[in-house]
Amino acid sequence: MLTQKKRYQTNKLHKRLRRLVGTAIADFNMIEAGDRVMVCLSGGKDSYALLDILLNLQAHAPMGFELIAVNLDQKQPGFPEKVLPEYLGELGIPFRIVEQDTYSIVKRVVPEGKTTCSLCSRLRRGVLYRVASELGATKIALGHHRDDILETLFLNMFYGGKLKAMPPKLVSDDGRHIVIRPLAYCREKDIATYAESAAFPIIPCNLCGSQPNLQRQVIKEMLQQWDRRFPGRLETMFRSLQNVQLSHLADTAKFDFKGLKTQGSPYANGDMAFDEETFDQPIEEMMLSLVEKTGNSS
Repeated sequence: MLTQKKRYQTNKLHKRLRRLVGTAIADFNMIEAGDRVMVCLSGGKDSYALLDILLNLQAHAPMGFELIAVNLDQKQPGFPEKVLPEYLGELGIPFRIVEQDTYSIVKRVVPEGKTTCSLCSRLRRGVLYRVASELGATKIALGHHRDDILETLFLNMFYGGKLKAMPPKLVSDDGRHIVIRPLAYCREKDIATYAESAAFPIIPCNLCGSQPNLQRQVIKEMLQQWDRRFPGRLETMFRSLQNVQLSHLADTAKFDFKGLKTQGSPYANGDMAFDEETFDQPIEEMMLSLVEKTGNSS
């Protein structure tokens, strides 16, 4: 039974997450009047929280929009088929359960010991695009949060040589759909607390979630360690994604370095070549620790 203090903290968290989702939707114009939003529900904490918050916002929004929940049953062994239909039926929300045996394809194609995420993601994406077209959905909502976005940024930097993250809003691969991530401003640990308090019937993924040594898991643990040692650091890192200065990077396709010329007035955000870069000691220790760990694992 919740104490009065616990109930207050829970209500405060719920309000904050709803505010953050509402802000993200407004900042990126994710949902418009008349939209039919297909909410992809995996059975994990993030997608449950996403649906729950969107239902709340729908009830109080000044504009009308539809929600339809979609789950892809990938035929994983032991998948509890009744959990989601019963949960969604109780909510009274329109939903569709799509049965597609992508599990067998992934297990057949991917060699034993190799990560399955890439192929599984591509197969799942293709099915969801098709279903969105069948349902006449104008938006596809995914449950990725702020931590997912930061993890993707570091994955691309460390392993892909790209300065690229996971955008809150984008056009799908086939060019026919708008994909949105309303949880973009939300922290994973807050979503986990939210899901626990709401007692969502969580369904674990036994295809990819149980794989050890995933690159994403390594990055996740690194960020969680930083968050514990330096509270607020992840917030600062996320803000950097919203404050990009192309003139201070090195992509000649994105900024005209060759055509750069002097001018007779001060240059906004100009070079500070003679200014010494200064960082506090904890950051230097943190990066040294990261380098040492990387060296030891290679």
